[in-house]
Amino acid sequence: MSTVRAAPGVQIWLAPVVFGVVVLALWQIGTTALGVPSFLLPSPTSIAEQFGANASGIRAAATATGTNALIGLVAGAVLGFAGAVFAVRWNVVDSLLSPLAAAAAAVPIVALAPLLNSMYGTSTDVPRRITVAVVVFFPIFVSVAEGLRQVPAVHLELMHVYAVGEWRATRTVRIPAALPFLFTGLRVAAPGAVIAAIVAEYFGGLQNGLGSRITSAAANTAYPRAWAYVLGAMAVGLLFFLVVLALERLASRRRSR
Repeated sequence: MSTVRAAPGVQIWLAPVVFGVVVLALWQIGTTALGVPSFLLPSPTSIAEQFGANASGIRAAATATGTNALIGLVAGAVLGFAGAVFAVRWNVVDSLLSPLAAAAAAVPIVALAPLLNSMYGTSTDVPRRITVAVVVFFPIFVSVAEGLRQVPAVHLELMHVYAVGEWRATRTVRIPAALPFLFTGLRVAAPGAVIAAIVAEYFGGLQNGLGSRITSAAANTAYPRAWAYVLGAMAVGLLFFLVVLALERLASRRRSR
């Protein structure tokens, strides 16, 4: 008697999908049967209704937040990558940047966002983008620096034998070897960029993003609507993560050719 097995791709997605359906079902049954008030925990159906009713507003807010997160992610990734390259090249730069990167990672967003708002004003998205860039810088810097240092010594010795300059060796040997580490950092930084952008919106400024809409809905006791915007935030974070995975697969295919 033969057994039917699901394809590997189906097996990867089947377990989380089934788990999610079960959690939503228990959530709906629990909130309905126990009569849980919406300010404690809205039911999934009420959240879905608000998501559909406010789809255009959620889309606009997600676009605003996603734009800030994307700009901050790119800026932080570029600065982190460049900083790692210089830190590996010169020890003095490493001794300067490593403590600064660790200090930047230790600064909480709730302390950084209000400070940047007071510095740059509340009529611009610059403070939010800087907040995201600061949050992204540390994981990219650490990951890329680790990757640049993982190059086998025999490869660097071969470059030395061929009298290849340090910068050319970095470009042709170190950076390609560090790409997997870069994507490892991006997988952490991309969802973190969305979180940082949303949290930065909690502290004033333009009222056009997901964070400001969540706080506004909660302040007006419209909790299902607030959760609908939270659902939109989850979608943006997942989108960022999936894009990074797609880029990583594309880069790995090109390296394997």
